[in-house]
Amino acid sequence: MEIVLIRHGQPEWARDGLNVTRPPLTELGHRQAAKMAAYLADEHFDEIYVSPLIRARQTAEPLFTQLGRPEEIQLWLEEVRDPDWNGLPVAHARDAYEEERTRPAHSRWHGLPGGESLLDFVARVREGCGLFLAERGIERVFDTLPVWTVPNPDLRIALVAHAGTNSVIANHLLGLDPTPWEWERLVMLHASVSRLTSSVAFGDGCAFSLTKLSDVEFLERDERTG
Repeated sequence: MEIVLIRHGQPEWARDGLNVTRPPLTELGHRQAAKMAAYLADEHFDEIYVSPLIRARQTAEPLFTQLGRPEEIQLWLEEVRDPDWNGLPVAHARDAYEEERTRPAHSRWHGLPGGESLLDFVARVREGCGLFLAERGIERVFDTLPVWTVPNPDLRIALVAHAGTNSVIANHLLGLDPTPWEWERLVMLHASVSRLTSSVAFGDGCAFSLTKLSDVEFLERDERTG
């Protein structure tokens, strides 16, 4: 089976020098989304789902339209919940992220003051992913090895979400231990397409391979952001 992870297009995090909470896409972000949808127009997906956040929904809209599918939201695909900085100067967010980057590695689990801890975020997405897969009969065979039951090897699922969410999903399927910097070890650009395939077969299950990471070849070089 194949799971296709699509990141949202470029969001408008700031407007007139002020932070925007839960931002929509920029004009470039909408172009990126349209080109992503055109790139995937000839592919078949059995299921397509999107995060509840507006930047992901706007990214997924041309894909749902292109493929003639209704929008379907999965709440567990929501990105890490940042503090409510809406209307505050952009320097406020910049300084908070800079402080977080200077912490010792284990301290990054705490996340940003007033936001969701990264420990809770990773646990939330892994739990949601596990339940989502189990509904389709896809479950871990062992605790020690990332071997999965895959009852339908032809199943193809697309998920339109976020850098953090998509990275947690990918690392979970690959059997990698979680970290508080998931989106920094698997870098996914705006509107990028990443693919995981259950291509390694054993007598007792399958292992997933990361067959494509952050594909943006359908974008011009000056349209690639991250």
